[in-house]
Amino acid sequence: MLLQMHELLTYLNQQGVLTILVLAQHGLVGQMQSPVDLTYLADTVLLLRFFEAGGELRRAISVLKKRTGGHEPSIREYRIDKQGVRVGEPLRQFSGILTGVPRFAGESEALMAARDK
Repeated sequence: MLLQMHELLTYLNQQGVLTILVLAQHGLVGQMQSPVDLTYLADTVLLLRFFEAGGELRRAISVLKKRTGGHEPSIREYRIDKQGVRVGEPLRQFSGILTGVPRFAGESEALMAARDK
C-alpha cells in the first residue's frame, strides 16, 4: 500500500494537485496508535490532539514536520465555534500535552521557558 500511495501522490503532485491526507489514529487520550506511517510522504504534518485539563476536554494543534522553511514549534490550543476555528496562545503552562495527560507546570516554569527562547 505504501508504494501505491507514493505513486499516487507523486502523480497528483506532477498534475499540480494539492493533496490533503487525513489519518485517524486510535486512542483519544493517552497513547495513540496508527495503522500506517505516511509522514515520510508528506511535506507538512499537523498533529491534532485531545487533552484533559481543568475538568474539560480541550484540543491542541502542533506542527510536527514542515519540509520547507521554518515552522512554529509551540503547541497551541484551538477551538471550533460559531466563529470558525480559533488558534490560541502557546500552551506554555502545561507539559505532556501530546501524551493526552498534561501536567500543569505553572506560571514560573512557563515564564522560564519563554525567556530561554
